[in-house]
Amino acid sequence: MVNYLPLADVHSEIPLGAFLGLSLAMFALGALGVLIRKNPVVVFMCIELMLNAVNLSFLAFAAYPNPAIAGLDPAKSAMSGQAMVMIVMAIAAAEVAVGLGIIMAIFRYRNQVDVDEMNSMRG
Repeated sequence: MVNYLPLADVHSEIPLGAFLGLSLAMFALGALGVLIRKNPVVVFMCIELMLNAVNLSFLAFAAYPNPAIAGLDPAKSAMSGQAMVMIVMAIAAAEVAVGLGIIMAIFRYRNQVDVDEMNSMRG
């Protein structure tokens, strides 16, 4: 049986900066992978890592509402963060479906999928 911490305990034990730091590290690793890797499948995985870093920051900001903003309902703040995460996940799924289809088509045509060799769109 898993015992979950109540949200109030999570706020007192883990600061917002820890989530944002982790999100920054994940985004930086993803960006580095996109820049240095040549395999398009690995590049897609790095893009997914970057999107998940953005999702983590959305959820962190939703869980830690800003008390300086007057009239902000914490429940609405949490729902808006979760809604943004759902939109990002839908975009990521569409990106993977289209991208993998393009990679498969290029592999069938050229028998290689090096990103540096994909500089021409004509057949």
